[in-house]
Amino acid sequence: MKILGVVGSSRKKGNTSALMQEALKPFKMNNIETKLIFLDDYNFSDCNGCEGCKETYKCVINDDMQKLYPDILGSDAIILGSPAYFYNISADMKAFIDRCYCFEIFDKEDRSVWMGLNEALGGKYAAVIAVSEQEKEEDMGFTAEAMLKPLEALGYRVVSTVKALHLFKAGEALNNEKAMEDAKKAGEKLLKTLQLKERVKMQLIKNQP
Repeated sequence: MKILGVVGSSRKKGNTSALMQEALKPFKMNNIETKLIFLDDYNFSDCNGCEGCKETYKCVINDDMQKLYPDILGSDAIILGSPAYFYNISADMKAFIDRCYCFEIFDKEDRSVWMGLNEALGGKYAAVIAVSEQEKEEDMGFTAEAMLKPLEALGYRVVSTVKALHLFKAGEALNNEKAMEDAKKAGEKLLKTLQLKERVKMQLIKNQP
């Protein structure tokens, strides 16, 4: 089992990073492989809509996203985290999500018929962490949904959404008990979901004649 955490903030010691690492702790405590990615460490462009991926489900742009695709495909679950920038996700997170368009599959004759690659392969699971400096959830805008909806389209079932408020200075989240607890619970629920899946699979195998 492998869990991928993707941080769309350039601050490695920022609040999104702190909450992401808290969400990953339940997996580490159970000796499950985790990988934490900071998108600011990679150099990749936006999706240009060339449709070069439509037959192979592989992006043709040769940049640092090619380093990330194996981690995306090889993980059993993913956690996306982004601060709110003007009521939405960061530019890095938006570009990352857009470059996952190569995992969308469309019918050749009717593009209203489509599915995510993960859906075709049986589905995966995810959680979302959104961080805002404001005190009201509405001031976060579309940040959480801008990660949640694309994940669903890509064939992930999002089991937890964390909306952490009133966090601005780097590291403030570490002293915010509610935010840290919410992130931890999100990780725990994601872990329990994956464990339930494994138990069901084993039970089905056991029940086979």
